Amino acid sequence: MSAYYYQETNGHNGVSYQQSYGGGGYPQQNFVDDYMVPEEEWEREAVLDPAWERQQKKTFTAWCNSHLRKVGTSIENIEEDFQNGLKLMLLLEVISNEQLVKPDRGRMRFHKIANVNKALDFIMSKGVKLMVGAEEIVDGNLKMTLGMIWTIILRFAIQDISVEEMSAKEGLLLWCQRKTAPYKNVNVQNFHTSFKDGLAFCALIHRHRPDLLDYSKLTKDDPLTNLNLAFDIAEKHLDIPKMLDAEDMVNTVRPDEKSVMTYVSAYYHAFAGVYKAEQAASRICKVLGINQENEQMMAEYERLASDLLEWIKKKRPWLENRATDNTLSGTQAKLGDFRDYCRSQKPPKLSQKAKLETDFNTLQTRLRLSNRPAFTPTEGKLIANIVDAWKGLELAEKGFEDWLLRELRRLERLDHLVKKFQHKCGIHEEWSVGKIDLLKSTDFKKCSLNDLRALSRKHLAFESDLAAHQDRVEQIAAIAQELNVLGYDQIAVVNQRCQKICNEWDQLGDLTHQRRIALTEAERIVERIDSLFLEYAKKAAPYLNWLDGAREDLIDMFFIHTLDEICGKREEVKNNLIY
Repeated sequence: MSAYYYQETNGHNGVSYQQSYGGGGYPQQNFVDDYMVPEEEWEREAVLDPAWERQQKKTFTAWCNSHLRKVGTSIENIEEDFQNGLKLMLLLEVISNEQLVKPDRGRMRFHKIANVNKALDFIMSKGVKLMVGAEEIVDGNLKMTLGMIWTIILRFAIQDISVEEMSAKEGLLLWCQRKTAPYKNVNVQNFHTSFKDGLAFCALIHRHRPDLLDYSKLTKDDPLTNLNLAFDIAEKHLDIPKMLDAEDMVNTVRPDEKSVMTYVSAYYHAFAGVYKAEQAASRICKVLGINQENEQMMAEYERLASDLLEWIKKKRPWLENRATDNTLSGTQAKLGDFRDYCRSQKPPKLSQKAKLETDFNTLQTRLRLSNRPAFTPTEGKLIANIVDAWKGLELAEKGFEDWLLRELRRLERLDHLVKKFQHKCGIHEEWSVGKIDLLKSTDFKKCSLNDLRALSRKHLAFESDLAAHQDRVEQIAAIAQELNVLGYDQIAVVNQRCQKICNEWDQLGDLTHQRRIALTEAERIVERIDSLFLEYAKKAAPYLNWLDGAREDLIDMFFIHTLDEICGKREEVKNNLIY
């Protein structure tokens, strides 16, 4: 049994990599790390596929030389040049940038084994378990030497690759997919057949150095040209040695995955500087963008705060104004304006206030997360200032609305009272027409007792009517008084009319009383005259009878013969007259 084993351990059941080589055919593989299988499945004496062995040997040799040349050396035969362990230790020092223990300088086998063990111990000190012995390397076992180099490549060239939470092989594959995604005829799904036509290599070069090749001229039908073009450009312009053979890639049904991964990792590291620069630039741009956004948010906050506070400042005098034209229509128009303000003007400003509060909190959070000083608005534009100003606005709104509703109720009451006043005044004035002249009339002076009594009865009915109208006059006066209390703007006209009605009413009362007295006195006088006439008639009747008799006696002829008869007659007549 012969195999090599590579497993990274980090104390947390971390990712592990295992590799075996089987005879003939393809190695057994899993998706997560398809070059790994459990140790018991390996066959250490199995024969590696010749095509894959040739590809790996060329690729791994080129990879090693790409690092060894930095210290002025190289290898030609990978299974022989690492046998003494010296160049192996040197390779590890270059790729790890660390100093290994001093190697043994003897040429004996045990010196070589000691040096190889020092190299293997260093590899294991990096958390890698190796199932290869130093003797196998010293003995020039090609398969085990290739396995060891692949373990080194995995640990020092691939393991540290990280792209969006993906690492090692998955990270490298994701990097290839992201970089080649925009390119036609490239669909990287693995590290063997996806690179067989050479377009993926060309796409990687063009993505980072579009000046080096014209990708639009490449076709999928000429893989050999594509591969050679990519390999030549990478070697001449990107300092990536030619690790793969174009003919092997084309002629092999499935190119060796480890060889392709090794070569692609060289692309990744070659462009890592560019990638890191892009990341740094991206981070800088992101920071600058965040700072610019923060500054824009600050400026927008200041603008919105100034706009909102200025709007509140302009609205307060309007809401605090209590001037009115004392008309129902004018007050209704004011109420309509206020409702329009509440429906259409205030809601956008309320949203603006909410946006200010949200933006302020968002901005402070962004600054805190960016380790930037907290934002302090200019004086008078703090959220507390805006809240206080808004509260003042709402108090002014409440006061204005309450006043408007009270004023509207007052004016509605005034309108009702004015109409009622005018109606009652009209009825009273119409009723009172001619009443004063009638009461001043002396028509009763020429009336008989019956006529006087008829006038008295008519006057008594008028007095009843007058008493009935007393309530209306009192209502008119009460309405006028309420109009005075409510502040009717034309109160002078109302008072004048009310005063006239009251004066006329008092005059009517006086004249009614005077006419009652006059009628009563006239009736008394006429009754006295009638009584006197009756008494006269009673007393005049006997006299008239006597007078008639006397007249008859005086004209009656009588004969007198003597003086004594004359004297006696005279005395008789005289006595009759005296009687």
